[in-house]
Amino acid sequence: MQKYSVFNLIKNALKGHKDWEVAWKDPTPKAEYDVIIIGGGGHGLATAYYLAKEHNITNVAIVEKGWIGGGNVGRNTTIVRSNYMHDENGLFSEFGMDLWRNMSQELNFNVMFSPRGIINLAHSDAQMNAFSRRGNSMRLNGIDAVLLGREEVRTLIPMADFSENVRFPIFGGLMQPSAGTARHDGVAWGYARQADSMGVDIIQHCEVTGFDVDNGKIKGIQTSKGNIKAKKIGLCVAGSTNILAEMLNMKLPVETHLLQACVSEPIKPILDHVVTFGAGHFYVSQSDKGEMVMGGDLDGYNSYAQRGNLPTLQHVLTEGIAMLPFLSKLKMLRTWGGIMDMSMDGSPIIDKTHIEGLYLNCGWCYGGFKATPASGWTFAHTIAQDKPHELNAGYSLNRFSTGHLLDEKGLGTKTWIS
Repeated sequence: MQKYSVFNLIKNALKGHKDWEVAWKDPTPKAEYDVIIIGGGGHGLATAYYLAKEHNITNVAIVEKGWIGGGNVGRNTTIVRSNYMHDENGLFSEFGMDLWRNMSQELNFNVMFSPRGIINLAHSDAQMNAFSRRGNSMRLNGIDAVLLGREEVRTLIPMADFSENVRFPIFGGLMQPSAGTARHDGVAWGYARQADSMGVDIIQHCEVTGFDVDNGKIKGIQTSKGNIKAKKIGLCVAGSTNILAEMLNMKLPVETHLLQACVSEPIKPILDHVVTFGAGHFYVSQSDKGEMVMGGDLDGYNSYAQRGNLPTLQHVLTEGIAMLPFLSKLKMLRTWGGIMDMSMDGSPIIDKTHIEGLYLNCGWCYGGFKATPASGWTFAHTIAQDKPHELNAGYSLNRFSTGHLLDEKGLGTKTWIS
């Protein structure tokens, strides 16, 4: 197999890369499916894959208005972690970490999972107390957590600002050694190829324009490629959730916001871990190519545009320079934005809806990419069994009316929240 792959690489390189076999088919939609997943991002692809693998449901279509890898799954900062305090979030995310660890072997595609560790910096005694509490909760749930003192952080991140008169002194930090990064494109391609090989239809450039609902039961969808019938439909469209919900006369506790990120010119290896700034909302890691991959907070207004504005980027980089002064010497290569479905408590929704046969997966806030495998696995179970798995039982839609909130506000990047 390896010789064949090398031969293929040489052959196609000499032919101008014109004869590569497609990784997945581009089929014409069938008239009817057992399940339609709307949204061909990481969560949608993973859901379809686990429907086939875990539940032997292969008459499945993924309907994507753009192309595979063109949405948030290809527009994120690649962080993978499970450093949550509340049991529901911690256990769900740690289950996902187990899937991440074996993903390359399972999908037969190198997703470049790199467990380099994530460090949340603390800048006060109060933050250290909050980190101690969160770390203890993580360890009680079987998640690795190490509380670091100032000198231990200095050993791991010597290029951080440890000067005497610094505005945000580093008191210590909380580290999850097994967290890290993965290649977002590889995740999308791996799930897409395997789902396709198991009989799933991936229908790209197919926009949903309406739904067919009869007597409270879903019957199918209306699309730019015609009407398609289905027994069950899963909504898995991230920041576009409210657009589809309006077609169904549903009002959801989510808002769509813009989140920016940026990448610097490549430099020699200097940062071994993912690091977050505790006095604001900034996080950074170094890619395998040497680029510094950086992200921050929301732009602060509702938007469906996949582009940001310079004031927010300036704010993000100002925080980065306060933490790592060497960043001021680097040129920025590119910036981009993704639309985020922000729930009202910072935790996601994976649940049935009041419409029979319609299922909802949304509200991922800052942590959508890292949740890809666990989200797909539990959403597939919820659809196939018509009931939530115990791992996503806490992610019910009705918690916003009963008051059983999971209020972590995307904890792990916005580290000042206890």
